Amino acid sequence: MADWSDVIDLDYGNPELRRAMIDALAYWVREFNIDGYRCDVAAMVPTDFWLAVRDTLDRIKPVFMLAEAHEPELHAAFDMTYGWQYKDLMNNIAAGKQSADDLDDHYRNEEIAEYPSDAYRMLFTTNHDENSWQGTVFERLDGGAEAFAVFTGVFRGMPLLYSGQEAGMDKRLAFFEKDPIEWREHPFREVYTRLFNLKRENRALWNGDAGGDVQRLQSDQDSLIYSFIREKDGDRVVALFNFSSEAQTFTIAAPQLAGTYHDVFSGDNVTFSEQETFSLDAWGYRVVAGK
Repeated sequence: MADWSDVIDLDYGNPELRRAMIDALAYWVREFNIDGYRCDVAAMVPTDFWLAVRDTLDRIKPVFMLAEAHEPELHAAFDMTYGWQYKDLMNNIAAGKQSADDLDDHYRNEEIAEYPSDAYRMLFTTNHDENSWQGTVFERLDGGAEAFAVFTGVFRGMPLLYSGQEAGMDKRLAFFEKDPIEWREHPFREVYTRLFNLKRENRALWNGDAGGDVQRLQSDQDSLIYSFIREKDGDRVVALFNFSSEAQTFTIAAPQLAGTYHDVFSGDNVTFSEQETFSLDAWGYRVVAGK
């Protein structure tokens, strides 16, 4: 697979090929009312082709287009691209190679600078490639698998739930063979349920321009702690993450922290002042929501 020898090298310089490809894509939208496409390795196909595709499909009905690629220019034709950079950052933080500061630097200096404000970025701790070739979330993310899953649900972007994650899948699925998932009760099911309900109900977590920006809450442990607030149309979410393998106590002093909240995972009602000291277990997290 690495040399792409099993993939036909289509000539997108041929106008007839382009017409045939666009006709095929339009057929499924027109005849079967599908809502859009996930386009594999989209960056290896000319962007002007995707622009023509999008124009044709949207004339039939509004569609949603996902590119399995990260290049910012693809957002001219696609609604969402893969957040590969975040996946790499999470892997590296878990391995002790990067820090929470590196995560924030990427968001500030690359995401905001390079991607349109209405771009959807797909956030994930795993997918079919990562699981099979690089290892399960429990192999790659150590004890942080749950915390990073929660991060993908509350940070700016759209979370991906890969097959079996809600069942705590802990095996590498065979890539080219049938390999059934063991469906079982697991705490991750409740985690994802609460996350997705929150994302649907709280406008601060909505996607693109509909959601709130990420405002980092500085602490006295910024290399280990990643804390932020998102606000939109009166809704707000505060998220605290200990991205380290040791328990941490830290202090945040910020006017926007003050307020009354509902703890998403414990169910408790809490009130924060402008300065609070928090303690989180190794790879611990806390998410609260309010007005």
